[in-house]
Formats: sequence, C-alpha cells, structure tokens
Amino acid sequence: MDFAASDPRPERADAPLHAETRRALKIVIVGGFGVGKTTMVRSVSEIRPLDTEATMTQEGLRVDDLTGVTGKTTTTVAFDFGRISIDAEHVLYLFGAPGQERFWFLWDRLFSGALGAIVLLDPLRISDSWYAIDRLEHQRVPFVVACNNFGGAFHPDRIRDALDLDAHVPLMECDARSRGSSRDVLITLVEHLFSRGARSWTVGGAAVLS
Repeated sequence: MDFAASDPRPERADAPLHAETRRALKIVIVGGFGVGKTTMVRSVSEIRPLDTEATMTQEGLRVDDLTGVTGKTTTTVAFDFGRISIDAEHVLYLFGAPGQERFWFLWDRLFSGALGAIVLLDPLRISDSWYAIDRLEHQRVPFVVACNNFGGAFHPDRIRDALDLDAHVPLMECDARSRGSSRDVLITLVEHLFSRGARSWTVGGAAVLS
C-alpha cells in the first residue's frame, strides 16, 4: 500500500512551524523488530511522516530474526520521523528507531539530545526490548514502556518482572494503529518527564495533545 499517496496530511514543507514556536523536543520510539514503531509514528504525526521503509529481501531474511513476526514485507532501515505540536511554542519531534539488531549501532545517535523515549514492545517477545532499555538507562534517557496490543492479554506484573522495570517507570497498554491511543502514550511520557522535572520546560499541560 502506498501510504504517502493516500495520506491526507500535509508534507512538512507545506506545514511550517508556528511563528511562535520556541522549543523543539525530541522523542524517540524504540523497540524490537516489528513491534509497531513505524505504525505509531504514522498514526500520531500531524504531518505526513517521513519513513525509510524498504522491501525485505531474501538476503535480509538470512540475518534478521523473524520469530514471532508474520506477514511483514518491509522494514525501517534508518529511522521514521513525525511531528506533533503541544502548543504554539512547543513541538515534539518523533523519531522511530529501526528494530533489527544490525541497525542498533544507530540507536545511541538517535538517543542523543532526546528528552525522553517510548519503549514499544510485543508481549509475546518481551526479551526483544531488553537491549533498548539497557541503552536508554546507559544514556540516562527517561522512558515509558508501552505494550502494543496484538490481541493477547495484558499482564503488567509479569512484564515488569521480565524487564526488571523500576517502579517509577510507567507501563501501559496501547494500540499503535490508533492516533488516540498513541497520543495517550505521549501524554504519559510528557507527564513522566514533568514529574522528573525534565529540563524545567513548562507548557500548559499534557492534555493539549489532541
């Protein structure tokens, strides 16, 4: 499916930032292969997102672990990019990181300058999120964990135990295909950052994400 051709949202060039915009805040969405990072960026961005999706080839199948991933024919080879305004002065830039292990060398660079991160996970492949959490903790980037709903039950206690999550790290269920659900994850992250006093930036409140 050609997402760009059917997407009614404006291109970035046709949707310039508000003249009063003063602060751009970088958010990274990270997680294992096929957990829905590209989908989340596409669903929540106010502009037509930029992605680097490429068709998966037989060569890639020899090195990528497709366990638990069915029907996937494309993959992110650099990063996804989207944008959502908080208010007239603040805008979130969303970067979706590639999931395959061979692209993990890009992650630390994507984390550089990030205000916070979303770790998106598949509850049937929890171990795929360990490396993302390890790198975020190493880089001291605050994060929340969002369990993408693939039709299974949500067991937060089991997920917390499996990931050894600190009690202060928010954990929630979401549907990356839904703008409202993805927006709620962003609101939770912004509230988490506020609670940590992240860089002392102040806006009218997370509820302005609409």
